[in-house]
Amino acid sequence: MFSLESEPGGKMPKSPQNAMNSKVNENWAQQGFAWYRAIWIECAELLDHHGWKWWKKQTPDTDQVKLELVDIWHFGLSILLLEADNRDGLVGDIERQIVKANPSGNFPEDLEAFTLATLETKGFDVPGFATLMAGIDLSFDELYTRYVGKNVLNFFRQDHGYQDGSYRKQWGGKEDNEH
Repeated sequence: MFSLESEPGGKMPKSPQNAMNSKVNENWAQQGFAWYRAIWIECAELLDHHGWKWWKKQTPDTDQVKLELVDIWHFGLSILLLEADNRDGLVGDIERQIVKANPSGNFPEDLEAFTLATLETKGFDVPGFATLMAGIDLSFDELYTRYVGKNVLNFFRQDHGYQDGSYRKQWGGKEDNEH
């Protein structure tokens, strides 16, 4: 998801996330974007796909839940890239935190704890995210594969009018990321 080599200028590691953020705004790191807000909105979407309504029958849509986790990972990586004191140590920091996953067995409550941590810190709770991954049986390898695929889609969207509003996300009755 990122290399230990730096982009020209040495500020950011080479990464699909840095490239995507730069596609949206080449000065993304200086913009003060509310990445945490994007995360908690994605958390709400994720909970809808998982199901929480007691007044109707719902079955978790595991693929959509995983897709929302990938979206959260994009925003979380952006936070981590901005906050890292030592860009070269970022990968190791993530690896050390990922192993701290501790699912409770109640996915909605784990999601709420992660969302609360996001709102309280305006940061990215890697162990909390890892807990969500474990709770939905999403391996890091699968996260990576899905992340790369979604990043390709995000570039396609940007290249075809996402920012100016001309891109249509619905294809054949489904959202583009469901194909």
